[in-house]
Amino acid sequence: MDSFLFQATIYLGAAVIAVPLAARLGLGSVLGYLLAGIVIGPVTGLVGSETQDLQHFAEFGVVMMLFLIGLELDPRALWNMRQRLLGLGGMQILLTMAAITTGSLAMGYPLSTAIAIGMIFALSSTAIVLQTLTEKGLMQTSGGRSTFSVLLAQDIAVIPMLALLPLLAVPAVVSFAPDGSMIHAASGHDTDHHATLSLVEGLPGWGVTLVTLGAVAIVVLAGVFLTRPLFRYIHHARLREMYTALALLMVVATAVLMTMVGLSPALGTFLAGVVLANSEFRHELESDLAPFKGLLLGLFFITVGAGIDFALLFRDPARIIMLAIAVMATKGVILFGLALLFKLHRKDRWLFTLGLAQVYEFGFVLISFSLQQGVLDGGLAGQLLLIIAMSMLITPLMFIIYELIIRRMGDTEETEHDEVDEQGTVIIAGIGRFGQIVNRLVQSAGFATVVVDNDLSTVQMMRKFGFRGFFGDPTRPDLLNAAGLEDARVLVVAVDDREAGNKLVRYARKARPDLHIIARARDRVHVHELYDAGANDIVREMFDSSLRAGRYALENLGLSEFEAAELEQAFYQHDRTALRELAELWRPGVPITDVPEYVARARALNSGLEMELTARQQASERKKDAS
Repeated sequence: MDSFLFQATIYLGAAVIAVPLAARLGLGSVLGYLLAGIVIGPVTGLVGSETQDLQHFAEFGVVMMLFLIGLELDPRALWNMRQRLLGLGGMQILLTMAAITTGSLAMGYPLSTAIAIGMIFALSSTAIVLQTLTEKGLMQTSGGRSTFSVLLAQDIAVIPMLALLPLLAVPAVVSFAPDGSMIHAASGHDTDHHATLSLVEGLPGWGVTLVTLGAVAIVVLAGVFLTRPLFRYIHHARLREMYTALALLMVVATAVLMTMVGLSPALGTFLAGVVLANSEFRHELESDLAPFKGLLLGLFFITVGAGIDFALLFRDPARIIMLAIAVMATKGVILFGLALLFKLHRKDRWLFTLGLAQVYEFGFVLISFSLQQGVLDGGLAGQLLLIIAMSMLITPLMFIIYELIIRRMGDTEETEHDEVDEQGTVIIAGIGRFGQIVNRLVQSAGFATVVVDNDLSTVQMMRKFGFRGFFGDPTRPDLLNAAGLEDARVLVVAVDDREAGNKLVRYARKARPDLHIIARARDRVHVHELYDAGANDIVREMFDSSLRAGRYALENLGLSEFEAAELEQAFYQHDRTALRELAELWRPGVPITDVPEYVARARALNSGLEMELTARQQASERKKDAS
């Protein structure tokens, strides 16, 4: 017990010291965790053999992270990503595998070993990349979404890779039973991996497929039908920790079930998160699991740093470093080529390339499995582990390089518009002070919105607070159509530019006569312009706040809250009716003061308003006297 507490103190103390320092220096938390691990492991020797066992436990942070990411994606959004998943992600995996395998063959490794190395190095680090993208507010950019799509495709690809690795073993090691099931003959390698309870061991191919699909179906059905009764049951206990226990149970149980059928636990929990993305318990689950995810991921990064074998590195440092750089350079060239092929914008290309050039932390698992299957020998496995660790250590520096490139590009080129690849029920054009409130209210009510604004700093600020937005000119017809104008139910025009707002309303009304258009107006004349352009509801940007200020003034002049609110409502209804009537007299391009009938009618309506409000106030006073 004392030893455990001492080790826990070392790990937590290293994190508390190193991570804030790294963040203050602009290096990011991931590099801080890795450096902390190096200091307490290879440098000072404060931690030792328990690091590898602890790393397997800490990998559960990746599982939790993918569950929380799944909660942010509803199935429709996942379906919209299919082109990137299959095209961008699939091509990246296949091309990288081919390049690394070819290089390994050129170095003299046998074909089976070369293919295994190609599979291990084809994947990228989900934990480091997603953590860094989230910290830097890059997750909602086009480059961030493309990066996430590739990472998700890689998680899916782990399944066939684990199935293929045993086939790469020497022929004497693997044979098949008459029913088609795989039999492992004695090979001299450790087979303790079968000690874990498995639901598919010894089954024929079709049996494995059925059991695997059944496990996936259980996860989906449980998420749909069991979540609500479970939360209702827990609610009766009225203990806050029970919600946390249930959230952990859901993630752990899903991970265990996926492991028992030979699937990636991270992929299984991601699927569970997607199923629960539209659940009313989504935010509860996020708040309960977020602290565990952060701590476990931090622990994972520390163990990676502490597990670096510097003795092996120092025996041939030039070779190891050159191999790590060669792997990252090979992946970088392929990634940049795919970014060009899929027409990512210039800044997104660099994010995509530099962010995915390292090797996946699940590579540790693939190497261990390859050792058990006899595909790799111990000496080569140690070198591969060191190359993976080195590439992960370099990755935070790649993001720093990306920021330097972007800063330099910002001085020399105009920012390119985002590609809008999402559609929603409500399109909000403009996300300043006015549009932000509309967006938050509509999203909080559970409706999907697509936000477009041509102010890059505003869009980037939104992304830092977790709200997705697209940078682009909302008056462009192609961008509006990409945002789903054809199927949207409501368009909110909240742009600052008066002429741009009028133009947008006019185009949208012509393209969609049935669309409900809500527009922001600067003043009364602008109201008339928007009404003429075809807006349904027009809101003057200062009108409602001014009304509320006027109501407060009336309350402090002696009127009751009810009386002030009644006069406020009467003023609102009268002004609304008057504006519609005056709109018929308004002439485009002519100042309203030069239209005599408009001025006369406005004065008459104003006199009528004063008479109506005075009459209401007198009637209210008579009621008070009578009572």
